[in-house]
Amino acid sequence: MKQPSFFEGVVVALVASVAGGVLYTALTTQFAGGAVLRLLIAGIALGYIIYLFSRSRERIGRLTALGFWTIAASAIWWLAPSLPLYLLVHLGLIWLIRSLYFYSSVLSALADLAIGGLGLAAAVWASIHTGSLFLSIWCFFLLQTLFVAIPASLEHKASRRQRAPDREDRFQRAHRTAESAVRKLSSIR
Repeated sequence: MKQPSFFEGVVVALVASVAGGVLYTALTTQFAGGAVLRLLIAGIALGYIIYLFSRSRERIGRLTALGFWTIAASAIWWLAPSLPLYLLVHLGLIWLIRSLYFYSSVLSALADLAIGGLGLAAAVWASIHTGSLFLSIWCFFLLQTLFVAIPASLEHKASRRQRAPDREDRFQRAHRTAESAVRKLSSIR
């Protein structure tokens, strides 16, 4: 699988923004605005999760994760919490799936959570100052493109260097023990 890039993320942000803006405008003529927003949040989240799956190297558990997302999205649709809580649950599900499929350390997942929070703050800011759904979605997903800069593991490099000699020492010790055993076996004959 091809790793996601920043420019690819910009394209995803543009597609999500245009699709969200156009669909909202078209659907609000027929349905209530709150229901349309909930539908758009779920639809855009599903599209983004499918994009993440297509770019992840991890192959195991995709159907399970998609099934979990579907059940969770259906449950929050049925429970009908307030719109901000509905949005937060979907953002949490996106974060969870991205953390499971792109990171191997808790620090990396927490850094990704911070990017999600910044994206949400930027989207709220854009919504308050412009009133534009297009710009809100654009700001959110534009900041989400930064997840490609987070390494899979943010483990401290010094601790990696300290462990390397320990592994070598254990290997050398095992190597010497094996050589000693071979010498003993050869001297018995």
